[in-house]
Amino acid sequence: MIRIAGIRFKTAGRIYNFDSADFVLKMNDKVIVDTDQGSGLGYVATLPHEIEALLPGFPPLKPILRIAEEEDLEQLARNSEMEKQAFKYCKQKGMELGLEMNLFHVESSFDGTKLVFFFTADGRVDFRLLVKELVKEFRARIEMRQVGIRNRSKILGGLGRCGRELCCSSYLEEFDPVSIRMAKEQGLSLNPTKISGVCGRLMCCLTYENEAYIHLKENFPKIGKAVMTPQGKGKVTRHNAIGGRIAVRLDDDGMEIELKMDEISNKQEVQND
Repeated sequence: MIRIAGIRFKTAGRIYNFDSADFVLKMNDKVIVDTDQGSGLGYVATLPHEIEALLPGFPPLKPILRIAEEEDLEQLARNSEMEKQAFKYCKQKGMELGLEMNLFHVESSFDGTKLVFFFTADGRVDFRLLVKELVKEFRARIEMRQVGIRNRSKILGGLGRCGRELCCSSYLEEFDPVSIRMAKEQGLSLNPTKISGVCGRLMCCLTYENEAYIHLKENFPKIGKAVMTPQGKGKVTRHNAIGGRIAVRLDDDGMEIELKMDEISNKQEVQND
């Protein structure tokens, strides 16, 4: 039997399984684990549970080394201070070298031997001279990581137009594909300022209710479809999926009326002239 626990290193980051041995752990306990990059500090995201064995072909699980102690938290504070210094220094050197990049975050490995610099840019950036300066200054391994604008928002966090913390930085582990068709399906305004998040891309929450809207509108006549209503013939102009109603513009006087779905039937639908 193997006893495993799920450890998360960042808020809304992926959960990784580790061998928890005989440690008694509670949710959100801070622990020191062995990783491919050396020791790391994470927190318990899923409580320890037993499995008979790993699936064939899976490498052995890395172990949880210990529950974080006071000196580990002090190391974390020192890392945070070094990250601030590294950010300021990198920003300055980047400007001196004329690099067109937007540095927005720096992360240190737990032991302080590696620094990762996150940035966005419109194209490729030749940062070789910058890396040499950073190595000379901090005596650490340096990694420059160019990411997309959505990842930038996930790392930095913020508030969405709904007033809540951004979904991507609070709980979404991965980005789902989002398309303009989802906004159309939900009858939303296609104004980019209305359906875009702080990152400038389509809001992730457009995916949340998309399946429900598709299901609710399965039997709705399409927009532009000619239908027969109790008031006469007209064409469908809008859907109200939540209310189970459709808006129809009458051919006779151009008046727009809203009807329940049971007020029209497939037999009453007519072909476009």
